[in-house]
Amino acid sequence: MKPTNRKKSLITSLGIILASLGLTYIPLPEISKNIVVVSGTELQEILPELETKFEQKYPQINLELKYQGSQDIINKYVDDQNDFTPTVLIPANREILEELETRWKAQNNSEPFYDKPQPIAKTILVAIAWPERGQVLFPNNQFSWQKISQAMEVGNWEKIGGKPQWGSFDFLTTNPTRSNSGQLTLSLWAKSEIGGATFTSQSLNNSSVKSLFSLVKRSVYLPPRSTDILLQEFIAKGENDADIATVYESIALHRWEQSRTTQGQPYQIYYLNPTIETVSTAAIARRDVSSGMVDAARKFIDFLRQPEQQKLFVQYGFRPIDQSLDLQSVPNSPWSQNIPGVKMNPGVQTMSTPNAEVLTEIKRLWERAN
Repeated sequence: MKPTNRKKSLITSLGIILASLGLTYIPLPEISKNIVVVSGTELQEILPELETKFEQKYPQINLELKYQGSQDIINKYVDDQNDFTPTVLIPANREILEELETRWKAQNNSEPFYDKPQPIAKTILVAIAWPERGQVLFPNNQFSWQKISQAMEVGNWEKIGGKPQWGSFDFLTTNPTRSNSGQLTLSLWAKSEIGGATFTSQSLNNSSVKSLFSLVKRSVYLPPRSTDILLQEFIAKGENDADIATVYESIALHRWEQSRTTQGQPYQIYYLNPTIETVSTAAIARRDVSSGMVDAARKFIDFLRQPEQQKLFVQYGFRPIDQSLDLQSVPNSPWSQNIPGVKMNPGVQTMSTPNAEVLTEIKRLWERAN
């Protein structure tokens, strides 16, 4: 071989080696990660906006949002009935996740979550009513479970001081076997029936509570599977088809303008006393979730807890977990919009969500009621 050809061959070989080394050390673009977030419907309005902000900050992470009633989140996950693989679960409260944990460990003898579940935002259970109906039922603007029970027993407005043309008394709540707000509604109602007795699964098993559940089940026709669906139905039906309902304060504040537009008047908000505070809580599921997905999920949960996102939660009617935020000072806060009945500090007793044992008994009694 001629010297010139040898030189060319050597240069070519060196070029191939250097190119190989270059390909080895040039950083490859980050692989896109897809995480599936399964949330209760109380977050259905805010999550798409948060999704856009998050994906702008983390363009290599794609969020896929799914919505189910909080009890459905647990049932479908434990029984593996979803046609997708959940990465992050965000039911309406921590106690729902505790139920999942108990059921999961009983079936699998392992931990269901990667990390300790993290609180995201808070709200409380309230009642809503069309103003004229509310004035008849609660003339002092104080909500009363006893007044609701009496109205259900007589069945129509004329017998409790309303106008004959108002027709039947129609109360709405969600299905307690599928939705957390329905469980909380029955919990508070049963608590009012029991009185000062200790609120346990055993205390629920008395004749007055069983009679109450039967009355409610006969009176509430086809209860919706989620709170957001219930409120949309309440607004769409209007007076004469939907009079009073129990919902989360957050969604009631967020949709009040829609009620004024659709029905020509906003509904009135009533604070229950006592009420129950729920804390939307996020957990990272273990089943079929890779370490890369876990890292992406942690970024998302941390993102939700940051001050800017907490302000957005306030704008959507939630009470923040960031205690330094003032509800009225946040731009576009519903607490500064003169919504009928709304109070920044309602001055009512706030109970924590009943434990999993009580909620299980609530569902059992509902299913057996007739």
